Amino acid sequence: MILEQFHQTDFALPTMSIEPPDGRTLVNLPVFYELVWPEDGFEPDEIDTTEIIGYEVRIRPVLESATYHFGDGNSIGPTSSLGGQHPDGDITHEYSGAATVEPHITVVYGGDVSVDGGAWTAIPGTATIEGPLNPLEVFTSRNRLYD
Repeated sequence: MILEQFHQTDFALPTMSIEPPDGRTLVNLPVFYELVWPEDGFEPDEIDTTEIIGYEVRIRPVLESATYHFGDGNSIGPTSSLGGQHPDGDITHEYSGAATVEPHITVVYGGDVSVDGGAWTAIPGTATIEGPLNPLEVFTSRNRLYD
């Protein structure tokens, strides 16, 4: 019953912060990706409390891994990195040609359970959640010298 409840948990839908912002970038420019948790749903370390056959059951999601899909066939992961913003983020990608791509994140949640205030125990199994697509236009640019 606990494993079933774990899979019914309203997990936070992983979203991406992308830099440069506004859904546009240039070929060969590093794009920085960051995993962002929305306010809705249960993100890692937030506790979902329910009752099962008269017992208080607390489920605490745990981030097992994230895979960053860049929309051009390339990806990084699985990793435990949340990425980050420019200039310190460690999840970056450079696009090699002009295109419209739809990067997204896949998160694998594990979990811990506590029954009636008891010790936390790992839940056997995981839940995989796909984040939404983030349209990104990749442009080329030409340099010109003028006299």
